[in-house]
Amino acid sequence: MAKKEVIDKFKIMAPGGSATPAPPLGPVLGAKGVNPGQFIQKFNAATAALKGKVVGCVVTVFNDRSFEFEIKSSPASVLIREAAGIEKGSGVPNKEKVGKITKAQCEKIAKEKMADLNAGSIEAAMRIVAGQARSMGVTVEG
Repeated sequence: MAKKEVIDKFKIMAPGGSATPAPPLGPVLGAKGVNPGQFIQKFNAATAALKGKVVGCVVTVFNDRSFEFEIKSSPASVLIREAAGIEKGSGVPNKEKVGKITKAQCEKIAKEKMADLNAGSIEAAMRIVAGQARSMGVTVEG
């Protein structure tokens, strides 16, 4: 049996547990040599617990058209919007504030994102999340 060789590696974002092969996901997968139906079936099974939440995914495609994927946590901006109860961030975050989150909510988000962040401690991860919140026009209180 020949050794599997990686021919492509790419990132996508899709709603967990409810992704469909319709655009924009299907055409991207097809262009990269991945069977969209097969990918969607495996992806939805793996993310069934995250129903509706947007999750990141790193897809590795091999020369025999097989693939592997690794599920990442939701983007920090999605988690911050959810915690603040807002629909979207501010267009001018330095002048117009659109919401507030507490230090405890910031810590919860940091703990959820810890595996995907480049941080050595939970405090450093909280600073990263707080910076993201500031850039969205969300104030961190406490």
